Amino acid sequence: MRALPVRVDAVLVQALIAAALSFAHLHDLASAAGQDGWKAWAYPVSVDLLMVAAWRRLRSGEAKAAGWCWFLVALVASLGANVATAGLLDLDDVPAWLRILVAGWPAVAFLGGTLLAHGAPKTPRAMADTEPPSTVTDSAPQPHATEVAPPVTVAELPSVEAGSAPPSPAPVPPALVALARKVADEHHARTGTPIDTSTLRARLGVPMPLAEAIATQLT
Repeated sequence: MRALPVRVDAVLVQALIAAALSFAHLHDLASAAGQDGWKAWAYPVSVDLLMVAAWRRLRSGEAKAAGWCWFLVALVASLGANVATAGLLDLDDVPAWLRILVAGWPAVAFLGGTLLAHGAPKTPRAMADTEPPSTVTDSAPQPHATEVAPPVTVAELPSVEAGSAPPSPAPVPPALVALARKVADEHHARTGTPIDTSTLRARLGVPMPLAEAIATQLT
C-alpha cells in the first residue's frame, strides 16, 4: 500500500515548540517556588487549560468580557514565568511574594475554569425576547358586529279558488275568423243547419279551444 503524504503545518510546529518552552518555564518556576514533584508539572497544565477554556469562550461569542479577562490572566502567568526564568530572577532565592503568587495560583485557575465552563444561564428577560410574539393581543381592536336587518315577510296573496273566474278566451286572428265564417256559411247553405264546433274544428284543422273561441265570435 502506498503511504499517504504527511502535510507539515509550520504554524502548528511553531505553536508546539512555544508551548513546550512555556511549559518548561512554568515547571521550573513552580519547582523553584517550593512546588516540587508532580505539583511542579501540574502548574503549567493548569495555566494552559485556563487559556484554552478562555479561548473557547471567546470563540463561542458569549460573555466575551469574562473570556478576555481570564485569557489575559493565563497569558500574564505564562509570560511572567517565561520572563522570570530568563535570568532576571535568581531561582535559588525566590522572593516571598512570588512564592505567595505560585501557591495561590491553583485557586485562581480553579475559579476561572469553573466560571468559564459553567456560564450563567440566560435570564428570563432574554428568554422572553426570543419567544415569538403572541398573535392575539388585548389591545387589538375587536371587529364591530354588523347589524342584520330582520327578514321582510311578504304577505301571502289569497289563493284563487278553481272555477271562481273563467279564463279569458284566447285572441283569434281576424283572418281566421273570416275564414271560419265562410266555412260556416257554406255548411249552412249545403245542410240548412248551423255548423257545430266539432265540424268547424275539423274543417279548419285547429285545436278545440281555438275552435270554441272562433264559434263564440261567429254567434
